[in-house]
Parts: sequence; C-alpha cells; structure tokens
Amino acid sequence: MKKLDKFIIAKDKNKISSINRTVRFKPDHFDKLTELSEKTGISFNKILTQCVEFALSRLDDSES
Repeated sequence: MKKLDKFIIAKDKNKISSINRTVRFKPDHFDKLTELSEKTGISFNKILTQCVEFALSRLDDSES
C-alpha cells in the first residue's frame, strides 16, 4: 500500500450544493466525525464531504 497524502480539514465558509441522502456509519466513525466537527467548528456535513472528496480524488479504479 502506498503512502497517502495527509487529510487536512479546510475551513472554507462557502456553502456547497447538496443532495439529501440517508447514510449509516459505524459508531466509532460517527463519534470521530462529531468530535472533529466540535473541535474545528466545521459542520459534520462539510467534514464528511471533504473526506469523501479526498478519498475519491485518490481512488484507484483501474481494476473496476
């Protein structure tokens, strides 16, 4: 496994367009995202969106 870039939460105040969708989390993932949101003052949704963008931008889909 190659070393990944570090994930840094951006403090961007711009509103993002979105689509409502229900998702399920493992309790420890939900707790960590909630903790990060409270610590940084950035909404849970914005942190989650940044996590997804980070992962998708580094996705190796060459074998799919």
